[in-house]
Amino acid sequence: MESFDDDLIHFEAHGAAPLPATGNAGFVDNDGARIWYATYGAGTPVILLHGGLGHSGNWGYQVPALVSAGHRAVLIDSRGHGRSTRDARPFTYELMASDVLAVMDALHLDKAAIVGWSDGACIALILGMTAPERIAGVFFFGCNMDPSGTKKIAPGAIINRCFARHAMDYAQLSATPDEFIAFVGAVSEMMKTQPNYPARALADIRVPVAIVQSEHDEFIKREHAEYLARSIPGAELVLLPGVSHFAPLQRPALFNGAVRDFLGKVAS
Repeated sequence: MESFDDDLIHFEAHGAAPLPATGNAGFVDNDGARIWYATYGAGTPVILLHGGLGHSGNWGYQVPALVSAGHRAVLIDSRGHGRSTRDARPFTYELMASDVLAVMDALHLDKAAIVGWSDGACIALILGMTAPERIAGVFFFGCNMDPSGTKKIAPGAIINRCFARHAMDYAQLSATPDEFIAFVGAVSEMMKTQPNYPARALADIRVPVAIVQSEHDEFIKREHAEYLARSIPGAELVLLPGVSHFAPLQRPALFNGAVRDFLGKVAS
């Protein structure tokens, strides 16, 4: 597999590939926030949920692949991220999960598969627990479901480049462009104790789930991914070689192939 942007040098300088043009984008008001969304293509819906501190534009290499495969790609900026606003309450994954359902309702989507990356994966799996009738399947990439699953973060060039890109994008997209440091603090506070779901909660999940772990993930322990796959009935463990927490940007063909394989197994 050829490398693409393993060191995130291109991502820091330019971001991901630009999203295609769309005539279907807007905001949904939900519980104290305005949540931005956009959709691309037609066919079976797939919701893409980005990681913490990022925004939907980070999926620029995935949207065209999904559209060309006959899916309707639905992007959502999580509460307080990208173009979406937030109120003064602390971040919670459950509140962000309610935002996803609000967008689904506004778009009249009865059911959709979800591809979640990092924090987006946690949101997706919470939806699989709490609203299984709305979720066709969860592609859970690079996240924990309790605090024991995280590594101690070792700052390095790749993480620094990603953080720098997030700061630039926040300043460009956010309704509060000067509040990036406060935003980072609020998200970090959430991550200290959340998510925190016990094995018995995972055992009750009944939607199709793929637990997807990168070989060199900077944040999530491989043994935690293995634990999640054991604890969720019928879950599949997928290992992505040669990449890190930023696989969708580093080697899109590898990541998109794993997504395509999973979507081929679920019906929405």
